[in-house]
Amino acid sequence: MTVIHCTQTRTTQTPNATMTTLASPTLGAATQALWRVDMRPGQSGPAHTFDAEQLWTVIEGAATIELGGAHHPIAAGDTVVMLAGVPRRVIADPEAGLVAIVTATAGARAILPDGTDRGVPAWIA
Repeated sequence: MTVIHCTQTRTTQTPNATMTTLASPTLGAATQALWRVDMRPGQSGPAHTFDAEQLWTVIEGAATIELGGAHHPIAAGDTVVMLAGVPRRVIADPEAGLVAIVTATAGARAILPDGTDRGVPAWIA
């Protein structure tokens, strides 16, 4: 058993969000990564895909998920299953922002629409 104390978590800032790694291979988890996403009102991430499934559960706020060309509004309590290889983009609610807990397979890689492999994001490593 591994206990990851709150003082051991890792924060990664991007222009669009703050990701707090709660568990990952570099924090003691073997096969899964778990992180918190905080997005300010109106922020949006870039269009991309992942080579692994992700599960997003909204804790606070709301967002619109662009997933495979469709737009899905989500709010606190909702969970979204984002399949591997499906283009996605998360747009935080313009009033409430977004706080979500996300999990994916350790080592999941981000890929841009032009096929550029961005590698394993810091919050998943």
